[in-house]
Amino acid sequence: MHIEEMEGTIDGIIETYGREKSSIITILQEVQEKYRYLPKEALEYIAEKMDISSSKLFGIATFYENFSLEPKGKYVIKVCDGTACHVRNSNQILEALYRELELNSEKRTTDDFLFTVETVSCLGACGLAPVVNINGKVYGNMTLEKAIELIQEIRRGSDGKN
Repeated sequence: MHIEEMEGTIDGIIETYGREKSSIITILQEVQEKYRYLPKEALEYIAEKMDISSSKLFGIATFYENFSLEPKGKYVIKVCDGTACHVRNSNQILEALYRELELNSEKRTTDDFLFTVETVSCLGACGLAPVVNINGKVYGNMTLEKAIELIQEIRRGSDGKN
């Protein structure tokens, strides 16, 4: 994606929230929501428009765990690896998802940008362990079979469209 394609959208977001330094996090959140990540070109453009250094903006974007500088899939699957989930074999669920989606700890997003698989320290649903979260929806008491079925349901419903 080229910055020329993003400028109008980013300008609108900045206009909505203002050029104050206190708006930077919200602006980055909006840009990430729009593009599913923070493109380098967008960060440089925002820095210029907000009159802050690119390095400071990159520092902010890399400090907060919720920001991503890598493209993410339409469906972000978060596998909990907190203590309760871990002892109930969340790692096996993660490995099954990796196999099903042909991913690994280095390659976390499918080539068609339909799925991204991440691990998180805790999803706050320990009573339902093991837990998987897909785009904000919590799926508890997860099994390998249920995880694969969720992927297959999403694939059937998406028809491959991003």
